[in-house]
Amino acid sequence: MSGLTIRAATAEDAPAIAAIYAPIVRDTVISFETEPPGEAEIARRIAAVQAVYPWLVSVGAEGGVTGYTYATRFRERAAYRWCCESTAYVAESTRGQGVGRRLYAALFDMLRRQGFLSVVGVITLPNAASVGLHEAMGFEPVGVYHNAGFKFGAWHDVGWWTLELGPFGNEPREPIPFPELG
Repeated sequence: MSGLTIRAATAEDAPAIAAIYAPIVRDTVISFETEPPGEAEIARRIAAVQAVYPWLVSVGAEGGVTGYTYATRFRERAAYRWCCESTAYVAESTRGQGVGRRLYAALFDMLRRQGFLSVVGVITLPNAASVGLHEAMGFEPVGVYHNAGFKFGAWHDVGWWTLELGPFGNEPREPIPFPELG
């Protein structure tokens, strides 16, 4: 997609992000949220995530947000701090144009620079597009939680994928918080 730029999300991107995410929450099982978050909640989430992790948006040639990606904490325990979970969503009008790949490539570059060593992807199954994106980016499947979530009157499986950002040494450096990355 020519003219596409990727940058850190801001609170001003919250309306566009909410508009991308709302139909996914409202109409699909891709997200296990059941009520689409509003603009204020999205702005709050951006600020909370960016205290440690990147939240990035893609912007098309016309200036509109075409997708977004971010990382979050994988688990609470201290020994997990070099692993994070990734998420990416692309506007329906720009799906299949490589936006997701470009967003993920930028996110993983940032995470490597921060010192994170692995990323987990969690996908409601079936979802061929998301599985394809994750595997194209180098993720490997590691397992399935059967009947993990109930939405729209049915139980849904969740697949887990992992990507090593590497290398794994004996004494990894502490991850650098996103605001300190520069």
